Amino acid sequence: MNQFLIKQRISEFLKEDLEFGDLSTAPWANQPVSGYFIAKQAGIICGQQIPQIAYDQLGKADYLPLVKDGQQVTKGMQLGKVTGTAATVFAGERVILNLLQHLSGIAGKTAGMVKRLADDSIKLVDTRKTTPGLRLFEKYAVTVGGGYNHRFGLTGGIMLKDNHLALAGGPTAAIAAAKRWAGPLTPIEVEVENRQQLLAAINQKPDVIMFDNQTPAMIAEWQKLVPAGILTEASGGITDENIAQYHGCGVDFISSGSLTNDVKPLDISFLLDGAIKNS
Repeated sequence: MNQFLIKQRISEFLKEDLEFGDLSTAPWANQPVSGYFIAKQAGIICGQQIPQIAYDQLGKADYLPLVKDGQQVTKGMQLGKVTGTAATVFAGERVILNLLQHLSGIAGKTAGMVKRLADDSIKLVDTRKTTPGLRLFEKYAVTVGGGYNHRFGLTGGIMLKDNHLALAGGPTAAIAAAKRWAGPLTPIEVEVENRQQLLAAINQKPDVIMFDNQTPAMIAEWQKLVPAGILTEASGGITDENIAQYHGCGVDFISSGSLTNDVKPLDISFLLDGAIKNS
């Protein structure tokens, strides 16, 4: 992850939660404490650099990761230990938990979909369907789970979708215009929804052709028409429930928005040493 941007984002998240301080912890602000982040269910951990980044912006606390990003954990496993003043530890608790839980959920979902696809010839990639403000975090979590990143933003390449094709008057005109506009190193991808669009796109030789909302059987047939030198991608409605059907379909990439926008957070808690002993 880009450390400068990550620190900036976490600073914003902390300001949102703290405003004028932590009123609940004020009476014990300077008291030294220690505690653990604990997995309350099995899953894959992601975001272990986040706690220390948060604590460094809040005051005095040290975080010791006990597992690595991408590691499978079981219920009850200690993920990391923190020691510091109560003010610092409690001020960062919720922001840290929110991020760890969310990113671990994405990593776990991605790993599950990669396993169900069971096809090393196809790269599972994310989309721009991310939570505003969290794109860098979420895309990192996808890679921790064994997936890959598509564009990080609109400047990451040219993608001509259905609205662009309608605006231009079809794939031929859209790709030709994009090639005139783009520099020689800017990749061009075009989305196709029928055989006519596919043949027109092939004739214009974009870098990538996306088969949008097609069945695995249709994708396999269309794949035979695409010459070497043009990469292919399948997209549209591909989730953990149906991704196994795309095994062996022949594309280079499968993109799924569900990797980041249909995710259940991994249940993680934080407890002080005293709370653990008395629980």
